[in-house]
Amino acid sequence: MKARVVLLTTNLALGGAEAAVAQLARGLAARGWAVTVFSMLSPTAFLAELEQAGVPVRSLGMQPGAANSPGFLRLLSLLRSCRPGILHSHMFHANLAARLARLLCPAPVVISTLHSAAESPRGSAEIRGRDRLYRLTDRLADVTVAVSEAVAERHAAAGAVARHKLRVIPNGVDTERFRPDPLLRERMRRELGLGGEFVWLAVGRLMWKKGYPAMLEAFGRQGGGVLLVAGAGPLEEQLRQQAAAFGGRVRFLGERRDIAELMAAADACVQASLVEGLPMALLEAAAAGLPTVATDVGGTAEIVASQVTGFLAPAGDAVALAEAMARMEALSPAERRKMGEAARARVLERFDSRLALARWEDLYGELAARWT
Repeated sequence: MKARVVLLTTNLALGGAEAAVAQLARGLAARGWAVTVFSMLSPTAFLAELEQAGVPVRSLGMQPGAANSPGFLRLLSLLRSCRPGILHSHMFHANLAARLARLLCPAPVVISTLHSAAESPRGSAEIRGRDRLYRLTDRLADVTVAVSEAVAERHAAAGAVARHKLRVIPNGVDTERFRPDPLLRERMRRELGLGGEFVWLAVGRLMWKKGYPAMLEAFGRQGGGVLLVAGAGPLEEQLRQQAAAFGGRVRFLGERRDIAELMAAADACVQASLVEGLPMALLEAAAAGLPTVATDVGGTAEIVASQVTGFLAPAGDAVALAEAMARMEALSPAERRKMGEAARARVLERFDSRLALARWEDLYGELAARWT
């Protein structure tokens, strides 16, 4: 009999880590696991698809930046009611909450998941503080899983996680949903009024970690083309002001739920992140057969094979990013198509969602067996 699973996440909103949690929940439910999602903050995304998959979602009603004792007490109450065999947490606050909850409401198996190389607000002091809290509570997790080799190494080197308790399970992508589709490409380009222009697509929250100011500076050095930006966030007004000089070549699309369709319309994907784990947007782009220009941070190089599936540039270097973007634009359509085909082949071999689900099931079974 499969153990009951609770996936505890800091948030359930539009974002890469949250999408990975929702995808895992749906996959587990389809494979016969009794799975429930707990979101510490009020959920704003993925609710309809989780409901359709038969996955209950519970909110702890916490508020960011506030004292959340009532929310933690609600977590304990829900855990006592649900009695999971596996408590699997995602992102910093949820990882700490799951570990502390184990002291008061024992769960047979507790798994923490690291979704970023630096799960912190901006600044090295915050990173060190969170590493310290991870180190102090490490004994309360049976296993800590990183989404990329780079994430694992960064936390192990900082002493945040004991190496013998550290595993790597990469994020997976739905390669049926994200795939090349010439007919969809034609339709979307017509709908967006793109014509024959070279189209870049950037997907991600408009926040400091995504490095959008450097991306816009790099794009501005190019002579033409269009940049579609799918996302919203605190930097939106600043970025709109920066992009005003480009004469409408940058289009801010806001939060979108049709990313697969937008990727079909694009010629290449661009990402300028300063911090990453294993970016879902780049996995989706690769599955869709898009070549990519990205900054070499976190596990990005585990997705983007330089000069094979795209080009890499140093983080924060707008000049180098612009040069990489120019190289991509200078390729012939056949050369870019060859890069995109290599990107999709890489995803099918390493990052298909079915592979990720099988790896999680294997880990659940291994850990649950210790208690039977």
